[in-house]
Amino acid sequence: MVRPNEEVEALLQEYADLVLITGGDAFKARAYEKAARAVGGYHADVSRLDAKGLQEIPNVGRSIAEKVTEYLRTGRMPAVEDVRSKIPPGVRELMGIPTLGPKKAMLLYQDLHISSVPQLLDAIHQERLRDLKGFGPKTEENILHGIALMQAAGDRVPLNVAMEVAEDIVAELSAITGCERCTYAGSLRRMRETIGDVDILVAARGSGPFMAAFTRLPGTAEVIARGEKKTSIRTAKGLQVDLRVVPPDSWGAGLQYFTGSRPHNIRTREMAVHHKLKLSEYGLFHAKSGRKVVSRTEEEVYARLGLPWIPPTLREDRGEVAAGLRGELPELIQEADIRGDLHTHTDLTDGLAPLEEMVEAAARRGLRYYAITDHAPNLSMQRMTDEKVLAQRERVRELDGKHRKMRLLHGTELNIDADGSVDWPPEFLAGFDLCVASVHSHFNQGRDALTRRLVTACEHPEVNIIGHPTTRIIGKRPALDMDLDAVFAACARTGTALEINSHPDRLDLCDDHILRAKRYGVKFAVNTDAHAPLHLANLRYGVGTAQRGWLTAEDVINTWPLDRLRRFLRKDALARA
Repeated sequence: MVRPNEEVEALLQEYADLVLITGGDAFKARAYEKAARAVGGYHADVSRLDAKGLQEIPNVGRSIAEKVTEYLRTGRMPAVEDVRSKIPPGVRELMGIPTLGPKKAMLLYQDLHISSVPQLLDAIHQERLRDLKGFGPKTEENILHGIALMQAAGDRVPLNVAMEVAEDIVAELSAITGCERCTYAGSLRRMRETIGDVDILVAARGSGPFMAAFTRLPGTAEVIARGEKKTSIRTAKGLQVDLRVVPPDSWGAGLQYFTGSRPHNIRTREMAVHHKLKLSEYGLFHAKSGRKVVSRTEEEVYARLGLPWIPPTLREDRGEVAAGLRGELPELIQEADIRGDLHTHTDLTDGLAPLEEMVEAAARRGLRYYAITDHAPNLSMQRMTDEKVLAQRERVRELDGKHRKMRLLHGTELNIDADGSVDWPPEFLAGFDLCVASVHSHFNQGRDALTRRLVTACEHPEVNIIGHPTTRIIGKRPALDMDLDAVFAACARTGTALEINSHPDRLDLCDDHILRAKRYGVKFAVNTDAHAPLHLANLRYGVGTAQRGWLTAEDVINTWPLDRLRRFLRKDALARA
């Protein structure tokens, strides 16, 4: 159920990490890292490619292609297994701790013989790490935070991983004779950023064929439980999937019951009791007589409780019921509302595809405008120069208007340096259509310094959007420790939008921060940060996160017509009014 591309990507990335840990060639490690990203973002299924076809993927040379071919044929990559054997299993466990890093994990093993998380926690509490070079109280604090992140993630998987599994299963079960309705529910339908298990709901008059087919699905590693109404499996990647079959006339009640968070469902059941009713997955019933009132659609269930239909992404008991009773539920942004993408990359810097391919892919998605925002020169490993970016601008202008009336914007992703400054001087930046500014380094600055850094970037006259504002990577890197309210206020004051980065590993800003920022009157941009054509499809996850933050299309600048967007990008006070 997981794309072979992702399996190969993970293996090549692991090899790159292991090469660095064992003191191998840094350039070799970098080559495998680039190849990993290229394979993960490639549009075609790598399992269908031979060695020659693999070499057509950017950054995949003959040696890497041969290793991938062997893995796809045998399920083994000896080069990776060989390097794994040189590293104690405990060190690999420590490597999984966000904020620690592979080199420090190896140092802990070599100098203190630490090979497990419990041993590391004991050493921190005994202050034994402070004698090691590069370790101190701040490092200990960061490691403890990283362990907390890892433990909080537990067996949860990223939203996109769960979505791919769920959509494959829904497609399989929907094709079975007798299936009247089939969809996913639970936290996945609510678009939570990580998913503990996947809930699948089927409406049918008999459950037998569905339960049997479910247990035989490709990728099933274990049947946890099998019954007439519910069956649970575990996939080969460890994700639990639960299937429930309800009668067709109970579809709406079942979908409502199995979608809402526990607090939301408690709230709706309390409302049912107030109306002398009882709510379950089979319907809304009279409490005394037991007679069914409604059950066929979610809309009917909510209406009988005195509520409008509540979008799944709002069902977290964060005020949605009260807003529904007042008639104040927002008309949430939809993916179809997005007119353009304002943060994307090409192979001029760290993207995986040339400009022309990215533009063509954007046109196929029906976008009305599309921005190319490759990295600026202060991110030195990307080797950007004035000459390169100006040559790209000329090519963008040549392509503008040639793809189904989609307009092209030439921008850049600037680096917010430690003092809040950005790469190019204002007079050079004035030549871009828009500037995204992001933090890519110095993550461990103090709270006050980080706050000043972001506020200074917002105040720059040419900075339009703050990219992935907290820099978090879900389960791997914590959000920056800064005064977010001060940053939100600065964005509202200066007319600087905050990005909702749609990459499933980021989803940054998160829903809680979006809710807070909206109160200041901040505007947002839902962008993909795409580094390959395939990544443009991640927009759905950013829109889902925006919905969880109660945003409407009006709140998001890339739903606006291009003329209005251009006025906003000039930081025109009237355009923001």
